[in-house]
Amino acid sequence: MDSFLSVRDYHQIFPVNTFHHVHALNGISFDMYAGEIFGLVGESGCGKSTLARAIMGMYKPSKGEIYYQNQCITGKHISRELRKTLQHDLQIIFQDSSVALNPRMSIEDCIAEPFDIHKLFPKKNERREQVVKLLHLVGLDSSFLEKIPAEISGGQKQRVCIARALSLQPKLIIADEPVSSLDVSIQAQIINLFIKLRKEIGFSLLFIAHDLAMVQYLCDRVGVMYKGKIVEIAPSEILFKHPLHPYTQMLLSAIPKPDPDSEKAKIFTSHAKIKLDKNAQLKESEQNHFVLE
Repeated sequence: MDSFLSVRDYHQIFPVNTFHHVHALNGISFDMYAGEIFGLVGESGCGKSTLARAIMGMYKPSKGEIYYQNQCITGKHISRELRKTLQHDLQIIFQDSSVALNPRMSIEDCIAEPFDIHKLFPKKNERREQVVKLLHLVGLDSSFLEKIPAEISGGQKQRVCIARALSLQPKLIIADEPVSSLDVSIQAQIINLFIKLRKEIGFSLLFIAHDLAMVQYLCDRVGVMYKGKIVEIAPSEILFKHPLHPYTQMLLSAIPKPDPDSEKAKIFTSHAKIKLDKNAQLKESEQNHFVLE
């Protein structure tokens, strides 16, 4: 199967001052395939959001390449046609929907902003018709058109952000912890919405999250990040049944279970015991399961 998105030995270094720098991403490599939901998990500060922004072209790579449909999208000289394609095909949904939406714009204008930027549907009635279709797609109705973000709930704001992301019919959507600030019941609704939309539209989804149970339910494959590296990649079912890397085992052991005896019997792996060899390389097993030795 040909890869849809490929990240190859990607490094992202941020200078702090003349003498110090932060190595946020340290040799990231993985592939995504068309139509799949790829989950990315790890603790705060491990580089998940930095990777998401790097794929969206918000950072210039310190080293390495990112390929979209076999075309390098991190080079210095990207053609105008490729850049325009990327603007349509790649969209991102941020964690905080309140910040992502302009508080002075109506919901209609928030969703239609990509139309205005790319000069699509110049006629007002066509523009509104498309916005209403997008609202229905994410479970909202035309009564939201004239409202502003402050007048709707957090879950509804995130649905508006999803509708805006879908406006240009993207092939890849990056969801950067899109439900972490929502109530548990609303989280389930948004996750089920992603599943519904994936079936109806067929886009690929890079889903970044902390909640491992949610990732297990939603994702086809999962990559585990630790200190700027991906330390393990496997199909969701295999990863949760047979985690190989000590850090993955520690993450899974932290998932709460309703059995008190099982909770008491847990053995947590200390961060101090997790040693990552700087020269370690990913190896592939017969189960398509990758782990850093």
